[in-house]
Amino acid sequence: MKDFTLRDYLHVAMVAALYVVLTITPPLNAISYGAYQFRISEMLNFLAFYHPKYLIAVTLGCMMANFYSFGMIDVLVGGLSTLVFVGLGVKLFKKYQAETILNGLFNKAFFYFSFFFAASMITVALELHVIAQAPFFVTWLTTGLGELASLLVGSLVIGTVLKRIELR
Repeated sequence: MKDFTLRDYLHVAMVAALYVVLTITPPLNAISYGAYQFRISEMLNFLAFYHPKYLIAVTLGCMMANFYSFGMIDVLVGGLSTLVFVGLGVKLFKKYQAETILNGLFNKAFFYFSFFFAASMITVALELHVIAQAPFFVTWLTTGLGELASLLVGSLVIGTVLKRIELR
């Protein structure tokens, strides 16, 4: 972060704020929390493929948005999970970024990342199991499927937007 410019800090703040707005604003907040989640804001995770500042932005956005659910425990679990799994996913799948699949419909890196990150919902399932006594495996399935759906839809949206905007 020592080499970040003022513009980089502004980008981090704007993306973090956008993540929060897309998560906590009604009616989106009704589908953003709990055992059945479909967070529109998760599409912003794909920005981390273009610059490390966006990993910081989505992590901060997730932490702020999670403060509205189970408080500090959700801030820590969600924030740490986002940081670790988005960072790891970018490292694992960035090499596929120039490739597409399904007749060019999906960016291959985004597609693989979507399944990887959906599996990481094990952390959310564990948190909800401990805090809210939600059934672990059912919660992992429902949060994972919701995450997968939101990321696949989000990959199409971000992929389309990024054809017009340069993020590097």
